[in-house]
Amino acid sequence: MLRLPTGIFYAQGVKANVLFFERKPAQEKPWTQKLWIYDLRTNLHFTLKENTLKRSDLDDFVACYNPKNRHERKESERFKGFAYDDLLKRDKVNLDIFWLKDDALEESANLPAPHIIAEEITEDLETALENFAAIAEDVKR
Repeated sequence: MLRLPTGIFYAQGVKANVLFFERKPAQEKPWTQKLWIYDLRTNLHFTLKENTLKRSDLDDFVACYNPKNRHERKESERFKGFAYDDLLKRDKVNLDIFWLKDDALEESANLPAPHIIAEEITEDLETALENFAAIAEDVKR
């Protein structure tokens, strides 16, 4: 599972995750023994215009994911495996799992200056308006 930065596809505050499946035949016992999660969200800041997510930002994830030999995966600061049995014990099997300390939640001193926050909000709103305008044009046709 890849935890994407908040608001990367839609709006600030909207969380998105990407799940990767391998097609296998059905069986009584679950194929999944461990869920691997890569956290591209905690303490990383991307915006829709200024600091957009680039392909190179995913290089570490691709290396950690190791699709050619998933049995040789190794944990790192951002990549961690969770046992299937432990996941089942979570309340409602909740997969909102995080282990990195979120610096933004720990200290308000880490917040960007108010003018930067205001600029980012303005940028996100302008992008949203542009997207809505494009949708409105498509609907007219």
